[in-house]
Amino acid sequence: MFKMKHSAREVAFPAAQLVVLLICLFAANYVQAQEYELRNLVFQTEGFRIFYNFKEHDYILDHLARCGENSLRYHKTFFRYEPSEEVTVYFNDLDDYGYAGTTTIPNNWLTLGIEPFEYVYDTCPTNERMNWVMNHELVHVVASDQATRGDKLFRRVFSGKVTPTDEDPVSIFYSYLTNPRRYAPRWYHEGIAVFMETWMAGGLGRSLTGYDEMTFRAMVRDNSHFYDIVGLESEGTAKDFQIGQNSYLYGTRFFSYLACQYGPEKVIEWVRRGEGSKRYFSSQFKNVYGVPLDEEWSRWIQFEHGWQENNLRTIRENAPTPYRVLSCRPLGSVSREFFDPDSRILYAAINYPGEFAHIAAINIDTGEIRKICEIPTPALYYVTSLACDDSSSTLFFTTDNSRSWRDINAVDIRTGKKRVLLKNFRTGDLVFNRSDKSLWGVQHDNGRSSLVQFPPPYEDGYKVMTLKYGKDIFDIDISPDGKYLTASLSEINGTVRLIRMEIEKLLLMDEAYDVLWEFKHNAPANFVYSPDGSYLFGTSYYTGASNVWRYDFENQTMKPISNCETGFFRPLPVSEDSLIAFRYTGKGFVPILIPNKPIEDVGGVKYLGQEVVNRHPEVRNWVLGSPLEIDLDSVLVARGEYSVVRHLGLSSAYPIAEGYKDHTSCGVRLNLMDPVMLNSLDVALSYSPTSRLSKDERAHLRFKYRYMFWTLSGAYNRADFYDFFGPTKVSRKGYSLALNYDRPLIYNKPRTLEYTIDVAGYGGLERLPEFQNIATSFDEFYTASAELRYKNTLKTIGGVEHEKGLSWKVTSDNSYVKSTIYPLVHADFDYGLLLPVDHTSLWLRTSLGHSFGEREEPFANFYFGGFGNNWVDHAEIDRYREFYSFPGVELNEVAGKNYGKVTLELVLPPIRFQRFGVPALYCNWTRLALFSSGIITNVDSRAHRRELVDVGAQLNFKLVLFSSLESTLSFGYAVAAEEGTSPTDELMVSLKILR
Repeated sequence: MFKMKHSAREVAFPAAQLVVLLICLFAANYVQAQEYELRNLVFQTEGFRIFYNFKEHDYILDHLARCGENSLRYHKTFFRYEPSEEVTVYFNDLDDYGYAGTTTIPNNWLTLGIEPFEYVYDTCPTNERMNWVMNHELVHVVASDQATRGDKLFRRVFSGKVTPTDEDPVSIFYSYLTNPRRYAPRWYHEGIAVFMETWMAGGLGRSLTGYDEMTFRAMVRDNSHFYDIVGLESEGTAKDFQIGQNSYLYGTRFFSYLACQYGPEKVIEWVRRGEGSKRYFSSQFKNVYGVPLDEEWSRWIQFEHGWQENNLRTIRENAPTPYRVLSCRPLGSVSREFFDPDSRILYAAINYPGEFAHIAAINIDTGEIRKICEIPTPALYYVTSLACDDSSSTLFFTTDNSRSWRDINAVDIRTGKKRVLLKNFRTGDLVFNRSDKSLWGVQHDNGRSSLVQFPPPYEDGYKVMTLKYGKDIFDIDISPDGKYLTASLSEINGTVRLIRMEIEKLLLMDEAYDVLWEFKHNAPANFVYSPDGSYLFGTSYYTGASNVWRYDFENQTMKPISNCETGFFRPLPVSEDSLIAFRYTGKGFVPILIPNKPIEDVGGVKYLGQEVVNRHPEVRNWVLGSPLEIDLDSVLVARGEYSVVRHLGLSSAYPIAEGYKDHTSCGVRLNLMDPVMLNSLDVALSYSPTSRLSKDERAHLRFKYRYMFWTLSGAYNRADFYDFFGPTKVSRKGYSLALNYDRPLIYNKPRTLEYTIDVAGYGGLERLPEFQNIATSFDEFYTASAELRYKNTLKTIGGVEHEKGLSWKVTSDNSYVKSTIYPLVHADFDYGLLLPVDHTSLWLRTSLGHSFGEREEPFANFYFGGFGNNWVDHAEIDRYREFYSFPGVELNEVAGKNYGKVTLELVLPPIRFQRFGVPALYCNWTRLALFSSGIITNVDSRAHRRELVDVGAQLNFKLVLFSSLESTLSFGYAVAAEEGTSPTDELMVSLKILR
């Protein structure tokens, strides 16, 4: 039995550059949810530094280290790879499902979750998960980190692999020189990783899975568009319901095609970064295959059409199962469904482009869809875990499905009223037991799966059974009489069986089960009871396509119910002669009605991955040996506490150029960090060799040290790269030192509440730190500020920014000058809603501020004016939304001791480009926003009062360089008017470097 503490917590995994924040949030809140002691621990071998926070993870570390060392040895031999350094692994338990991510800049880094991976639709078949994930992720390390003599020379010159930073954009060029293969599209990196994972596991992987085969078979059947190598990244991974998974699907398919047509050795030659190979991935492709990548990609699309037409012909040799479509549109991703025969309403959670994920009521006679409630944090494929109590018209569902620890919620079907039942219980696969009204589910915690029961009124849960590491249970269902529980049981070797357990025995801690069925080399999925309990209905790729199968308890037989051309999923018996199921299409799943009648003949499907084996049987020899062959004692270096300070070291150093006032300074940037990225120090030193500056202004320094929630920064005669361009300039004469503390109070995305406290001191300044056109009244002063900010905004699939919600912040800025304090307070409130046209939103943005100082004192005023964007920039793109912006007038032109401001903004749908550019530089999308603002300053003084209005527009173009470096080109125009003066206008052109 167990009881878990409740806490409001969610952590999402950002890019590696933001991993410090991730760990900080983890450290701040994780302990509240589990009674574990938070520590900084390390387990180090010759090839790996495994960092983790809880001793409770010790039980798996030996195995994880063996898997890592075993896989690394394989890759070193197979790819002739020489690692530049050990791999740092951040091993954590931040999410309810396993995940992993890798980068090689600035060091070889891997983040890895301990929990089981998702099994939905068999999209990710694996053997033992630590072994599998190391095989996959280390391919990413190899593909990016491997280096020629030229690459190694640049790494020595720059003291390491350079991380591109928007503060000094020249770092982009240095980063490419030190790590060129990192700059390839995601489909390339995921394609080779999946290709290798499959053959290293003896054929168990996504190169040989029914889901991937089905995806392209459905595209051919439905005459769907195949993306080219630019369109895939610019549109295919953004507006399709599978979003980023398309990189895996396309990449895996293309690599399998190449291996099938030209042999797997050439595939490896393309990826290997050996002497004589080309830096850029597409140049190396032509070097190996003799044709441009675009041309071969087109050949693959032609091949794919022929391959899938043959599969479709084979399926059609037996009559495809007839069906009736039940909805007016494809539903994107779908959850488990429930049917009310009286109202003829189908209930399911759905998520498709242009609409927020929600639980829907679908009238199966008219196809009409009614929204019951939104799911703010949907999972990619199953949206949410859904259970139904029809006696009380209640649907149970989970939130925080995309990342973090799941909550259990309930919604009234009739009213749409939601309530949270249990916070952070980490439980999904929900099912309702009608006999005693208890709720059951599967919980993931510390790498193990447990069967959990929640008796009414669902205020606590109890562990009924905990499986050993390596086993997992999912897709559970309970018989109508409440006596039996069925499930899919995954073994450590990847085998999945359909099992049944007696609930009465389970509650007495008897974990015995009966194996009902095992599909050879295929998993049973989504098996549910018939209303009378005599049958189970589910799906399997046993024939190559996902068909519906029926298990008969009396005869102990499994028979096919369907012969589908694409794939049927989540069958639900609704009568003796009919089933509801979901049919896969290129635009998502579509609910259908099919006959409940066993059939004898089902068409088979050939897998492209199997054709690779047939034509090139040498891949059978690519199997990885057992990790038990690794003598851990011989490779173990250290284990114990991790010292943050002792591991701080130089990660890169490179020359930079900066602007200071109207002069050029040259210097060097030094980047220091520890391998786990818990603390870092960035220092920029430069010098302006001009006699037009006084000697005390020619040297320039800026630095920033980060540790956990703290940031210490300082500057002396601060210079900045973007001051080369203007009109906004941040270079300042004088010196400064600032300490910042930034921490979340709530981090339950999309809902966040954070606060920031800053203290700073300045000396020798000529201009205010934040307002370049305002002279200071005194050159030495101190500031203290505090800010509280809240955000709860959402966007739909295919959107380029948040499309509805609200955010607010309250800020207090205080300046201490010549023994006088000048306090300023301002508050902002934004509210947006999604309009009926997809991705079109309307926002109301308001701001109020008041100063308590004298009007004549510069420190006691707010300043407004201009778009604020530089010709070349790295700050916020849409700066017209900031409280201090007022396009149409000059920077800082409008001042006031107090103010009120309101902006109305209409954001129009983005236009996405299937092909606008070349692989090395292309445009993703463009988006137009229209806005109008009104401002009044010095409300309390008619003599000083100013009232202005403006109207303007901004057009953004999202650009991508080297497949992964995003920038934004913006054009803006605004006209401002004030009574008694002539209108003024402003034209803005700005290129923002990186995100």
